[in-house]
Amino acid sequence: MGWTENRGAMMLASAGLLAVGMVAGGYLLGDGLTRARIADRSVTVRGLAERDVMADLATWTISYSASGFDLADVRSDVDASTNALKDYFQGLGFKPDDLKPIGAGVNQYINNGVRNITITQKMQLRTTDIARAQKAVAQQFDLVRRGVTLQEGSGMSYSFTKLNDIKPEMVAEATKDARKAAEQFAQDSGTGVGGIQSATQGYFSIEPRDGDGAGGGYGASDTPYKKVRVVTTIAFYLK
Repeated sequence: MGWTENRGAMMLASAGLLAVGMVAGGYLLGDGLTRARIADRSVTVRGLAERDVMADLATWTISYSASGFDLADVRSDVDASTNALKDYFQGLGFKPDDLKPIGAGVNQYINNGVRNITITQKMQLRTTDIARAQKAVAQQFDLVRRGVTLQEGSGMSYSFTKLNDIKPEMVAEATKDARKAAEQFAQDSGTGVGGIQSATQGYFSIEPRDGDGAGGGYGASDTPYKKVRVVTTIAFYLK
């Protein structure tokens, strides 16, 4: 075989290798684009989790006042109300430390040359005994009979402080709920659900279970029955 024939054979071999490389490259490129398109296929849904809980902390801020023309007399009236308040809560079985003063104020003004004095006292009950706190609110008109004049805004507030204890379970419930929605979407569109592409946890809300201030009544500004709620937004891959 001459030099010309060898050169021709080498050119044919190179062309063959180039063709094979182009075919392989085209296959890999096409496969990569297919996988990219699959990766782009996703559905974004929301998952909801709700749970009814009982408050574990009760706080009752009680404001009362006395008015008159002599500072000593007005102060004596306020002290009498304070003692009546302490007796009321101790009679219900609360500990002395459950009730503490949190502030006081004195207002004086002159009217027709006569000095008028008003002293306002604030006390706060703080307890984890929810049942006893409810009883105190239910019987609060006994304070009026004892001479304690409750000012507007003297209401009980109930709080749920153990949110961190139930967060993991509720997030798992919300994720499960979101997957159900994604599976329904996939079923309707003839596909399947894969793994999670991205997820965003919404904020936890704690609201009265039966509406704002359910339970009613003067001083019952809140309810110990709460509903904890969280919504998650999750994007799932579609198969």
